[in-house]
Amino acid sequence: TGSWQYNAKFPQYQLAKYDRETGKSKTMTSRYGSAFSPTLSSNGKWLVYGTRWNDKTGLIARELKTGSEKWLAYPIQKDDQESQATLGVLPAMTFTPDSQNLLTSYGGKIYSIPIDGGDAKNIAFNVNEDIELGPRLKFNYPIEDKDYVTANHIRNPKLSPNGRMVAYSAFHRIYIKELPNGEPKRLTNFDYTEEMPIWSPDGKEIAFVTWNHQDGGAIYKITLEGKKKLVKLTDEEGIYSYPTYNNNGDRIVFIKGSKQEYKDGYGPRSFRSSDALMWVSNKGGKINHITLCEGRSNPHFIKNSDRIHLYSNSKGLTSIRWDGTDEKEIIKVTGITTYGAGWSPEASKPSTASMVIKSPVTDQALAIINNDIYTVTIPYKGGETVTINVADASKAAFPSNKLTLVGGEFASWGNDGNNIYWSLGNSLFNHNISNAKAYKKDDKEKKKEYKPSEIQIKTTIKKNSAIGKVLIKNGRIITMKGKEVIENGEILIENNRIIDVGDSISDNDKQGAKIIDLNGKTILPGFVDTHAHVRVAWGIHKNQIWAFAANLGYGVTTIRDPQTGTTDILSYGDMVDAGLMYGPRIYSTGPGVGYWAYNIKSLDQAKSVLKQYSKYYNTKTIKMYRTGNRKHRQWIIMAAKEQKLMPTTEGALNIKLNMNQMLDGYPGQEHNIPIYPVYKDFVELTAKSKMAYTPTLLVSYGGPWAENYYYATEDVQGDKKLNFYTPKGELDQKSRRRNDGWFMDEEYVFEEQGVFIKDLVEAGGIVGVGSHGQLQGLGYHWELWSMQAGGMSEHDALRVATILGAEAIGLENDLGSIEKGKLADLVILGKNPLDNIRNSNTVEMVMINGRLYNADNLDEIYPIPKKAPEFNWQQPKPLNLPGIKE
Repeated sequence: TGSWQYNAKFPQYQLAKYDRETGKSKTMTSRYGSAFSPTLSSNGKWLVYGTRWNDKTGLIARELKTGSEKWLAYPIQKDDQESQATLGVLPAMTFTPDSQNLLTSYGGKIYSIPIDGGDAKNIAFNVNEDIELGPRLKFNYPIEDKDYVTANHIRNPKLSPNGRMVAYSAFHRIYIKELPNGEPKRLTNFDYTEEMPIWSPDGKEIAFVTWNHQDGGAIYKITLEGKKKLVKLTDEEGIYSYPTYNNNGDRIVFIKGSKQEYKDGYGPRSFRSSDALMWVSNKGGKINHITLCEGRSNPHFIKNSDRIHLYSNSKGLTSIRWDGTDEKEIIKVTGITTYGAGWSPEASKPSTASMVIKSPVTDQALAIINNDIYTVTIPYKGGETVTINVADASKAAFPSNKLTLVGGEFASWGNDGNNIYWSLGNSLFNHNISNAKAYKKDDKEKKKEYKPSEIQIKTTIKKNSAIGKVLIKNGRIITMKGKEVIENGEILIENNRIIDVGDSISDNDKQGAKIIDLNGKTILPGFVDTHAHVRVAWGIHKNQIWAFAANLGYGVTTIRDPQTGTTDILSYGDMVDAGLMYGPRIYSTGPGVGYWAYNIKSLDQAKSVLKQYSKYYNTKTIKMYRTGNRKHRQWIIMAAKEQKLMPTTEGALNIKLNMNQMLDGYPGQEHNIPIYPVYKDFVELTAKSKMAYTPTLLVSYGGPWAENYYYATEDVQGDKKLNFYTPKGELDQKSRRRNDGWFMDEEYVFEEQGVFIKDLVEAGGIVGVGSHGQLQGLGYHWELWSMQAGGMSEHDALRVATILGAEAIGLENDLGSIEKGKLADLVILGKNPLDNIRNSNTVEMVMINGRLYNADNLDEIYPIPKKAPEFNWQQPKPLNLPGIKE
């Protein structure tokens, strides 16, 4: 078929004969079950190859003279044709010198099979080997109890024209701060999203965009002198972004999209959210069309020019007139050629800048490439647009400089063209061009790098915490402390911590506590999803995220999103941490340390790259995503150890890669190993390595996705709870018509792959449940059921869902079990999951950080009973309208 594919269509392989004289090939098989691993006998009489019969693999012997075939062995080792077959579709085979026997392996043993038929003979083979493992990389990350939350992430910082103040967004609100030591202050009292602040040229006003579900988007401005005056400038419905003042300050240019499409959007990018380039008077009023965006973004102006400058990946930096005509292409900028993954033709091309912004004063531009920031000199040259490559800025075709030592985002020019600003996490950086030149001139001998100035922007708000004391009693408590199960037990919680748990807590300790009787219910620690892609809205942020609410409603109280693409998740995490947004505890790796972004050349560079995550993003874990060869990967894990980061890895359908990473000490792997069954040696090695294994069977390697089984067998469209938490477009796309194929039950592989999970847990290994964001909330339970299908006990399956998952991401000291001193994250089930693992999806209530919710709708039960707001993703069914009466 040319390449590997998910949910593979058969056949995948056929055998062919190549004529070395003519150079022509001829296909020699046509089996539906494929034909692979051809092995020729020494005498040229026989050809043995593998194929499928139904869902199992066997060997066929073909007599080459006659073309007749016979089965030689069946069933044998499951083939790897539904993966990338990096070690071959089957283990290598060979004939004995006399061509009478085939030597092959299956069932964990080596056999000799007579070519003329008869019983296979086991060839005894046993190896005792000591395997050296890299040092275990394990850290525990305490969760602090705090009354105030400091934003981990600031966005879109913009300096005032005089450089003395900065405006930025944190907690989805606009703040201003006097530099360097002023206290951050909010500009408004809005309780919805504010983003992308800009200063007027005279520094007396700040304009910004807003978004709320009811009214949509708008552009506001606020005067800063005297009595602050807040003015709404736009009156048309839409989603607004990238505002910028023109040089005179009498107009604001911006990008406008469809309110309805953004409102209905449920992923990182929404359809038609960046439709047109427009402008509005600084006094407000009618908005005026300039041109369609057509992929162009980030409008900006330079002094002594009235043209609007824009950027697009295809055309680079361009400029246009106010009527949208006379587009001039100015410059394109490219960067390093990344290591690549080996399958993408783009891997051999230099990276393209994600943004280029022209200096307001000079002939320079700044470029953002793979989270690094550069300056380039724009040549005065007619004709074809010049492309400047800054992979090595010192050798670029025109004078260029790399500004960032660690990385940066949200870059902008200062008003004088002598300063460039950017942020990373909650730190603001300033590169002064004159100072950098002087430093370089004075330091020719030492060759030390100029370091931009750095200020940490600490934006702190009071946390919306649960306050009170509550006794939960009469429930069955599966504590996850060993195999402990307390029938009709009690849990005493004060604020957000468990202060006691047992059969009967002393009356003295229970004084003043609110009583919640859970007779007949089962109580578990909150579920932990170690591989949850929640796919938040990027750019202009939304006030609630449906994926967060869905996971919480289905009992998931902690998630770790490995590879988020952008840093937007960090701001959403701040919102959840502060209690301003419904959702589980949000952990992530941030953007992956991936093959598409890096080509690491040294241990020192690896340390610099990872510093983004350890010092600025505060992610605690990272995703090392096939970043180079083994030496590169070893540099990354060495840097991670030094910076107390726990890296997880991409499975990548490559068991050799998986084993190398395990041997080197990587503490996590995402996605299942593609080969099965595996045997005691591999199970023991994985268990002793303590590499946390998150198999994500919903998107199985080696066979059809497990999620297809559930879509075929469950009433997804008719699930009332799922419909409450899931946007209709998302649910319809996934469940009304499935384009991934229909498969017989025996074709699914999650049961066989579950055997390895069972064996690994029983051997003392670490396993986590990862729903992969396939179906938010309910998908977590599907994944858990799939993992348990290999015979794992219900209690072990629940350990994987709780305490082992917490251990996988370094949180087991505070989460994962119901014990004194741990955080009050609980799931209350209507039925006992120890009787049937499918009872995990009888979630009636969920508690996170001491606050108890109705799992069906997130109405708060304790400490302050109140209705949840109307969530912004729900769409009512069209009723009572003209049409055919059914």
